[in-house]
Amino acid sequence: MSEKKKKKNKKAGTSLQEINISSPGSNLQSYISSVHGIGILSAEEEKKLAEDLYYRDDLEAARKLVLAHLRFVVHIAKTYSGYGLSEADLIQEGNIGLMKAVRRFNPEVGVRLVSFAVHWIKAEMHEYILRNWKIVKIATTKAQRKLFFNLRSKKKGLSWLTDAEVEAISKDLNVKPSDVKEMEKRLSGLDLSFDPISLQEGDEDTLAPEQYLQDSDANPADIVEKESLSEFNSSQLHEALQNLDDRSRDIIQDRWLSEGKYTLIELAEKYDISAERVRQIEQNAMNKIRRSIRIN
Repeated sequence: MSEKKKKKNKKAGTSLQEINISSPGSNLQSYISSVHGIGILSAEEEKKLAEDLYYRDDLEAARKLVLAHLRFVVHIAKTYSGYGLSEADLIQEGNIGLMKAVRRFNPEVGVRLVSFAVHWIKAEMHEYILRNWKIVKIATTKAQRKLFFNLRSKKKGLSWLTDAEVEAISKDLNVKPSDVKEMEKRLSGLDLSFDPISLQEGDEDTLAPEQYLQDSDANPADIVEKESLSEFNSSQLHEALQNLDDRSRDIIQDRWLSEGKYTLIELAEKYDISAERVRQIEQNAMNKIRRSIRIN
């Protein structure tokens, strides 16, 4: 082995000991520098390590495979910098995807690990972006996810898409034109704090939702008054029912107060009287209840 290669391997070995695989930590630039200091594996070295992991469950081989591809995660994370999220967090999520890919990589497939891992790395980053880009989850279906990560790059300017542009994008991404328009609206919206305290000073013209989204039925005094009135009415109704004869009270209960309400015909069969007689008893009982409630 040449002296130059020995120095390179020594440098890589030092980096392997110092790097925290799961997270870049507080010093992102130091992490990136260390990652780029790790030597790139040749096809033969990668295959040998992959076989050791796949056939012999060699965890040290898995560790070396992960470390050798951390620079690739950093590269992908930079392509998602336009979403306003922490690059360190994106790298951390991508590293999780890389570790999943290494665990599932089959050396007999005949492709390099980097080609296989790109899907897993991007999948973890996508999930992180969708969870954290806005308070309200903006993309849930497959079509929405596809549009979320492609629509901004396909728009030619800041203006709204024309019908022709919507149609072209829908064909290109194999989604419905209505999905394109809906995602454009979602991407143009901004999160707004419900509490006006969090608005910046000087934003007198900006109203927080707390100032205009009012529930007129949520006044505590009104709620207590309604509950008290409801209890009072229930108490009066109970007293009024007690003043009825047994049959009249049962008919009112069966017709209006039970879950499975009886029909006039069903009550006629129950008491062996005509449906018209049941209606008369019901009407007389209701009149007695109204008078009793008014008197109280």
